[in-house]
Amino acid sequence: MSPQEWILLAMFAALFAGILSGIPAMLAIAGVPMVTAVIAAQMGLFNLDFLSFFPARVWGVMTNTLLMAVPLFVLMGVLLERSRLAERMLQVLARLMGDSPRGMALSVLMFSAVIAASTGIIGATVVMLVLIALKPMLAAGVPRPQASGLICASGTLGQIIPPSIVLVLLGDQIGNTYLDAQQRAGNFAPIPVSVADLFAGALIPGVMLVGLYALWLLFTLRPVRGVVPPPRVPVPMAEVLFTFLPPLLLILAVLGSILAGVATATEAAGLGAIGALLMAAFAASGLRAERAVIAGAGLAAFALVMLRMAGMGRAALDTPAGMLALAAAALIALGVVVAAFRLWQRQLLQASMVETIRVSGMVFGIVIAASMLALVFRGFGGDRTVTALMAALPGGDLTPLLVVMAVVFVLGFILDAVEIIYIVVPLLGPAVLMGDVSPVWFAVLLAMNLQTSFLTPPFGFALFYFRSVAPATIGTFEIYRGVLPFVMLQLGALAILIAFPALATWLPDRLF
Repeated sequence: MSPQEWILLAMFAALFAGILSGIPAMLAIAGVPMVTAVIAAQMGLFNLDFLSFFPARVWGVMTNTLLMAVPLFVLMGVLLERSRLAERMLQVLARLMGDSPRGMALSVLMFSAVIAASTGIIGATVVMLVLIALKPMLAAGVPRPQASGLICASGTLGQIIPPSIVLVLLGDQIGNTYLDAQQRAGNFAPIPVSVADLFAGALIPGVMLVGLYALWLLFTLRPVRGVVPPPRVPVPMAEVLFTFLPPLLLILAVLGSILAGVATATEAAGLGAIGALLMAAFAASGLRAERAVIAGAGLAAFALVMLRMAGMGRAALDTPAGMLALAAAALIALGVVVAAFRLWQRQLLQASMVETIRVSGMVFGIVIAASMLALVFRGFGGDRTVTALMAALPGGDLTPLLVVMAVVFVLGFILDAVEIIYIVVPLLGPAVLMGDVSPVWFAVLLAMNLQTSFLTPPFGFALFYFRSVAPATIGTFEIYRGVLPFVMLQLGALAILIAFPALATWLPDRLF
């Protein structure tokens, strides 16, 4: 091994030690490579001129319109969670399915799949499920380990079911890495990869994973003896309709506009944030006139999106269609102002904005820090070393892919998904994407693999969130025992996806 390769090994050992030490991850990811570069430069093994590219990389991150979707999707999820709209959905499902342990568990899974497409924020989803779903499941006779595992696993569905923040980040990294890798391989006109491709590619695997969870619950759930489930409570159809219809329409508008090709991920995220703002304000308002304005704005926005998806283009202002569109836009603007004012009065908007800034700041801090890591890695020639090692492996393109999947799974025990994305994809991704591997398939495989990182001890964040609010009567071993089958199901879904790439590539090919 060359001196540079030894230094790279020492740098990664120091990086993981720094992350595990408890200091902020972004400081470790940026600080360790910088210190390593300075020390190696004194030994004549690194050219510090590489670091002059760092400001340009930071500027590229800050001006990346795709990454603007991250805070908008976060705001969408935070508004839905803090306005307690998701809680009402689960309460209605609990009343509908409360007399059956399997029905109760499946209702929690179904609710989680719906809310995953609305929020995608792991911490908020897991905590919310513990607070409002754990007690009803235990009362219905669901064993404590299975209830714990279901909540932790269901809370992570937002990482694979679009629209997902993880898929947005992967879209950014996979798109750039694929273009670079293909150009280095001699293909100077590769087909670009968009977030819409990843959203379409993840849709079928996400539904498949939910189906595997449901089958597991159906065939393995054994009610606790001696527990009498509460009787099913009749729920008026109007209550069911008004509880579930707005979130479903919001999901249809956001995801449908992306898959139909009428909006980018960032534009759809803005639509989702406005829709969540209107829904939260409608639930918080008690004035009939105010609710009418907010509801009208929401319906106008949905109608405009549906018309655009139906193929109707822009209309001139002096035409009836143009005048109607202008009136709808004015109603939407009025509704947004009224909704923001109402949520500001209730202190919901301020709290949601603070939480959005906190989460987005963490994500962008890691993104910028990872730029320094990738820069130093290339300065040491690490990209060439990895490519040579991967090319020497037998088995063609499949072996490097399996190696990357194994590395991601192992890193999931100690690192967060965002950290893994911005460490693994730029460093190991080119060796996989230089061949004939579909970038969409690769990205969906990574997303499903990253989902396990939230469930694997000792640093599975879903486990931490569950433990922080779960009652003391549920032991840590019970949580781990309940999560293990769902981790195996995720790995099984990953194996199915590896064996049948068309599950991830068929829908994007049909749509785009």
